[in-house]
Amino acid sequence: MSVPDATERSRAPIADDALARLRRLRHSEPDAIGSALRARSRRPLVRGDGRLFIVAADHPARGALGVRKNPLAMASRYDLLQRLALALEQPGVDGVLGTPDIVDDLALLGVLEDKIAVGSMNRGGLRGAVFEMDDRYTGYDVDSLVASRLDAAKLLMRINLRDPATARTLEQTAHAVTASAAATLPIMLEPFMTEWADGRVVNDLSTDAVITSVAIASGLGASSAYTWLKLPVVAEMERVMQATTLPTLLLGGDSDAGPDETYASWQAALGLPGVHGLVVGRTLLYPQDDDVARAVHIAASLVHGS
Repeated sequence: MSVPDATERSRAPIADDALARLRRLRHSEPDAIGSALRARSRRPLVRGDGRLFIVAADHPARGALGVRKNPLAMASRYDLLQRLALALEQPGVDGVLGTPDIVDDLALLGVLEDKIAVGSMNRGGLRGAVFEMDDRYTGYDVDSLVASRLDAAKLLMRINLRDPATARTLEQTAHAVTASAAATLPIMLEPFMTEWADGRVVNDLSTDAVITSVAIASGLGASSAYTWLKLPVVAEMERVMQATTLPTLLLGGDSDAGPDETYASWQAALGLPGVHGLVVGRTLLYPQDDDVARAVHIAASLVHGS
């Protein structure tokens, strides 16, 4: 994989007329979305070296628009689409994770050809809301994922032992896992042990807490045949991977750590048995030097080899 040059890194891959066409189709030809999803070329979830590099963009639907110290970094949909299109053009990027609005935009723009499209299911636990732990399924469901010919599902599962809303989320998650297995649709579970701290939901990223979340998530649903895990990179990651036989992807998060430190932690964890790739969003779409192509190139090289 050659490193993108300066021209490539600064290029806006979506032309103004393509964005105008996107607006026109949404306004006057909404059926074009379904047609684009039905017509797009698909690929197997696992192929080649068996590893996956997915770019994530489901944060806005939870009201999580911030990146590091900029609370509205993801506020411009046009800027986000340009960054996603640039990322999807880079060698080694296997696909994208998004809510229906994002996936529909990308399908109309024609950038999902031969890419994995993962649909995000539960985004109802809005960031900062008093009901954040009541994480309703407000995005895709299994039927709509199948009808849209998407390739996998994803859900977030925050487990707060002191908040009764967790019970409902666990139950709905189990139903989603069962339905996904019945439809032979891979489903990625992103579990966290969480707690309330000063009115905020905070994920516990200690090794023991992540292991506990893995144990709970792995047992949900009537079948685990199509269940994958999406886990944070934490200390003693080898102990975490000893807790499951399920195929696992690593998540990137929104870290204040320097790029070299972040890449090194990913590289170490990618070498563990059972780890099959990365699902990363803001860290690569809004890197500290704002060079999306370069950041994506480095991550793709870590997943698939340079």
